[in-house]
Amino acid sequence: MKAFILDKYKKSGALRFGDRPEPELGDEDVLVDIHAAALNPLDSKIRDGAFKPLLTYRPPFILGHDMAGVVARVGAKVRRFKAGDEVYARPRDGRVGTFAERISIHEDDLALKPNNLTMEEAASIPLVGLTAWQALVDRAGLRKGQKILIHAGSGGVGTFAIQLAKHLGATVATTTSTANVDLVRSLGADVVIDYKTQDFENVLSGYDVVLNSLGGDTLQKSLNVLKPGGKLISISGPPDPDFARQKGLNWGLRQLMRLLSFGIRRKAKGRGLAYSFLFMRADGGQLSQITALIEAGAIRPVMDRIFPFKATNEALAYLDTGRSKGKVVVQLT
Repeated sequence: MKAFILDKYKKSGALRFGDRPEPELGDEDVLVDIHAAALNPLDSKIRDGAFKPLLTYRPPFILGHDMAGVVARVGAKVRRFKAGDEVYARPRDGRVGTFAERISIHEDDLALKPNNLTMEEAASIPLVGLTAWQALVDRAGLRKGQKILIHAGSGGVGTFAIQLAKHLGATVATTTSTANVDLVRSLGADVVIDYKTQDFENVLSGYDVVLNSLGGDTLQKSLNVLKPGGKLISISGPPDPDFARQKGLNWGLRQLMRLLSFGIRRKAKGRGLAYSFLFMRADGGQLSQITALIEAGAIRPVMDRIFPFKATNEALAYLDTGRSKGKVVVQLT
């Protein structure tokens, strides 16, 4: 089958378009013909080698973390899906590879595609949807009447998280550039901070939750807008000891995670706040709950550009500019 292959870790390096063996199908796996795949900053970071110590991938391998397509075959023990089903997923770590014509995915990672979305729209959802769900629902326990600050509201995670937070009944503030103010307001943001003209820490206070996806300076400043008992959840690091334990990392890496996050954890604890790092996990059950929200009209995908499959490297280069609004997708069929 045709695929985009990472032959070696290299910052901003190009993927090789070539042939790879057909995916193996285990008893609990589902073979999917991919119709569309979305790109994420995680793809760029893995390509650049940023996660070499944390993930087990060894080049050459196929990159890609989001897909939508049609079931071609199912394993002997699969009961929830059949050939012909339209599905979408974020495959689990160790089994990614959606920049390809086909993929074998564990049944537990898969969900039926929302019936009101195109394949391209559906492919844009899984990683950002699960990230937002696990941050706001699982980690924050966000509920009606609370206040949340979502950084980078016009990005992939931000556009989804704003809508989910509003569905949960929260008051939502977000940061964005001047050009994207109208977009984030249309998604439901109650308070919009234009980071080009305003400093969010001087405007906001008394927040219950901050979802951070930006750099260290923003992370530190975010502590200042939280009230005692508030939660700072970061998807951009630094990783913390809990993450190291969940991933089963060795002693050396566990100590490294402890050291990297020591400063922000100490500052948070000193102010009566909680800091945690979130690295989302594949979960077909949660994705099915997200499907229900999308079909009910509570959440809509936000798309930036759709590239043809053969232009996957160009799509990655565009994503790397940081100027996309919502998701960038490649179309296979």
